[in-house]
Amino acid sequence: MKRLITCAIFLIFGSLAFAQDTSEEDKIKKAVNTFFDGFHARDSIIMKSVFHEDPVVQTIARTKEGDTRLVHEELAKVLKGIVSIPPEKTFKEVLHDYVIKIDGDMANAWTPYSFYLNDSFSHCGVNNFQLLKQKDEWKIIYLIDTRRREGCDEKRVN
Repeated sequence: MKRLITCAIFLIFGSLAFAQDTSEEDKIKKAVNTFFDGFHARDSIIMKSVFHEDPVVQTIARTKEGDTRLVHEELAKVLKGIVSIPPEKTFKEVLHDYVIKIDGDMANAWTPYSFYLNDSFSHCGVNNFQLLKQKDEWKIIYLIDTRRREGCDEKRVN
């Protein structure tokens, strides 16, 4: 009987440990992962679902002359561009890490990545997501990324 009671206690406490709420970091990762699920599926509805109603999207790029420039992009154009990629082209953005910082209803997710086009390495960089928490849901309010071909650590994770 003692053994049965002991097992019951372990089962109760064990299930309570797994029933804890999802952490804020996990919720932020979920928003970022949902964006990339939509990205890889070429699904603008999925991607748009994790953005705030008026986000800012930018890229830090280099010109052919090697000058650094900041490119402002409209979310609708970005989504349309992704959706219009021909199905015969394959692409995958592999995230290597998440560095997440949270202060109240604001968060930052820093995600280094490698990008592959038709299974060949294309470039690497970092995505920087700024998120806002509204009604217990994290939404992307700002996305900026870098893109480079040099100094990349081509870690491929399938």
